[in-house]
Amino acid sequence: MQKLTKEDISQEMFDLYDDYAHNKIERRQFIEKLSLFAVGSVTLPSLLSFMTPNYVDSRLIESNDPRLQSEFITYESPKGGGTIKGLLSQPTGTTKKLPGIIVVHENRGLNPYIEDVGRRAAIEGFITLAPDALSPLGGYPGNDDAGRELQKKRTREEMLEDFIAAYEYLKSHKDCNGYVGVVGFCFGGWIANMMAVKIPTLSASVPYYGGQPTAEEAEEISCPLLLHYAGLDTRVNAGWPAFEAILKKNKVAHTAYIYEGVNHGFHNNTTPRYDEKAATLSWTRTIAFFKENLRKK
Repeated sequence: MQKLTKEDISQEMFDLYDDYAHNKIERRQFIEKLSLFAVGSVTLPSLLSFMTPNYVDSRLIESNDPRLQSEFITYESPKGGGTIKGLLSQPTGTTKKLPGIIVVHENRGLNPYIEDVGRRAAIEGFITLAPDALSPLGGYPGNDDAGRELQKKRTREEMLEDFIAAYEYLKSHKDCNGYVGVVGFCFGGWIANMMAVKIPTLSASVPYYGGQPTAEEAEEISCPLLLHYAGLDTRVNAGWPAFEAILKKNKVAHTAYIYEGVNHGFHNNTTPRYDEKAATLSWTRTIAFFKENLRKK
């Protein structure tokens, strides 16, 4: 099988994967359309393998990293019934209370990438909680295809309530200083926007390529926002101008960055959509933003 590089993937293929990842086409349709790009030595199996998330080689912080105390906890699900599992991480050996960050997954449950993001944030001096909204259905099933199918069985409003409950859990945690923000990716970006709508005491929100709230919902936002958009992500970016107008009208503190020439999902280092420069810069900005806003002023 030929070893592919990012340069072998055309924008049409990225767009096709985006449609598949966001449930606009079924897997069968995705494979059929992707097969049209299998020419010569570039085979369909090699394309599928390259575009599938690689969790084994992409982890930046190991689960047993001695710098962290990282464990799974549970808290009550207000809408789904039962409990929600989440990965709680914080630096080891810290005696002072820490600012908190809720880390919200994409549309496929708490996969290894989002677990890793939770640990990355904790390494920076935060206590983080990365919940799995699929918990009432058995949790992340071990692969993203099945995770997407499972997540379609819950409404996003139900899951939003579970992430709001995560905020309450972390805010009252004995090791948290009471200042809690949220960072979310894709579906999680919408959740991050909506937590800013629904939680008046939220300290900060960082949506990555997240769908925007309605105009009526946006009127409720008061916390600072740091928004990251991908330049090639016309689907999500279309909603930004109207959202920005409301934030400006209401004098809500916000900064938005559009990273030119990169695709939706550019922060996710497990797929070819990853862009190292944009991911690194956006994450540096995110951590600085949280350090500024998750403290007493």
